Amino acid sequence: MTERPGWAPGEVDIETPSAARMYDYYLGGSHNFAADRQLAEQAMAVWPDARHFATANRAFLRRVVKLLAGLGIDQFLDLGSGIPTVGNVHEVAQAANPKARTLYVDCDPVAYAHGSVLLADVPHARFLHADLRYPQAVLTSAQLTGFLDLSRPIAVLLFLALPFVPDEDDPAGTIAAYREATAPGSYIALTHGTGDYRPQAISEVRDVYEHASHSMTLRSKEGITQLLRGYELLEPGVVDTIRWRPDPDAPPDPLGGDVARYAMYAAVGARR
Repeated sequence: MTERPGWAPGEVDIETPSAARMYDYYLGGSHNFAADRQLAEQAMAVWPDARHFATANRAFLRRVVKLLAGLGIDQFLDLGSGIPTVGNVHEVAQAANPKARTLYVDCDPVAYAHGSVLLADVPHARFLHADLRYPQAVLTSAQLTGFLDLSRPIAVLLFLALPFVPDEDDPAGTIAAYREATAPGSYIALTHGTGDYRPQAISEVRDVYEHASHSMTLRSKEGITQLLRGYELLEPGVVDTIRWRPDPDAPPDPLGGDVARYAMYAAVGARR
């Protein structure tokens, strides 16, 4: 048995690796347990670029939240958010508009426990413990309805969340439910891992995640595009994450712009 850290809530299972906490580990965070780190290391053994993958996803988060805040969006619903550590949605949004509101949603109990603590003294940012696969439960929760105004435009964010929604859970229907609940002028932004480039390595990573809290489903560019039906995609459409409106002032790409090593698509869509 792993010794329970003093900061870990007693009801949290620290023996079963969590996909959310593994991601925290890739980002260099400290809100993870030995089981999470062990499985993350197994994933990195077959996908050595996992840390760069996570960093590129976080860079896209910053670009798109800054963009949407500049377009007047002041409400953000971050689904499958993980732990809202430094540089997350609320910080980027509030840098552009101090009154911008962010609701993080995740079903991982540690993400919720620590997210709630991290946000306790942060104005206009809250955490909802819920599963994004049940949109009606999310959308009708008191935490959401008392905090976000769905009659006004909102940004729905799905950063590396949909790979953990298997086809049998109807990800297209899930996205459609959130789309229909939002007002015209709203947006969706997502990133999604893919097996389009390195199917063998991706298959091995997927096998590793079979031992985590959530298994992984990787989708093709065409499949990801189909999930976004009903939205008007902003240019340049569904593209490799590092090529979605890259920041000209960003440091040099550590992987030399090799999209195959990132194997991740990104897109932003508008609800008209």
